[in-house]
Amino acid sequence: MTDEGKVVERVTFSRGFDVCIMAIDGTWRRDCLLNAISDTDASLTVEGSIQGLNLKEFFLLLSSTGLAYRRCELVRVNGTEMDICFIRGRLGKKRAGDADRLGA
Repeated sequence: MTDEGKVVERVTFSRGFDVCIMAIDGTWRRDCLLNAISDTDASLTVEGSIQGLNLKEFFLLLSSTGLAYRRCELVRVNGTEMDICFIRGRLGKKRAGDADRLGA
């Protein structure tokens, strides 16, 4: 359940879905299988070693062209299994310059 009392629906893939994780600066990339996903988090199986990678923030690439992606952070690692959560942007907050342009 979420903080608002709503049940978070999670989609589980029986064979996994091919995705990649990539560093924010593009210095590394790993192939993965997406096992399950919701609006807020996902479960992955990583192919190859993640030892030494900075997993504080990274991208989950959902398409081969990189046009569908989510900014993520690591929640838990257990062998090749990885749980991640999606980092949300600051929606609804106005930038300082917006008020000036609108004459406020």
